Amino acid sequence: MKNLLKYIFPKENPAKIKEEYNIPDILNYKFSMSDKGIVATCNELPGFITNADNPKELLEMINDAVLEYFNVPKHKADYVFNQLNIDGIGTVTLEQKEQYA
Repeated sequence: MKNLLKYIFPKENPAKIKEEYNIPDILNYKFSMSDKGIVATCNELPGFITNADNPKELLEMINDAVLEYFNVPKHKADYVFNQLNIDGIGTVTLEQKEQYA
């Protein structure tokens, strides 16, 4: 059912979402480890905090938190950033099929 809804109501292009909701193209995160896993905060977004068990999940959680922070309705976008560059570690990439309205 969820996949059917994606075809009926496709998500918008992430670049369009960034422009419409004034989401910066680049955000700098600080990472730390805790008993909750990897924790990400962002000085550019006061109050922003999210956590995950692994880097791939962290990218998904960061996207979800950014969309929530900028009040983007859930039906408009699943993500705005498809990569997360972690200094000294590497790059984490979302594997999303590009299907935009």
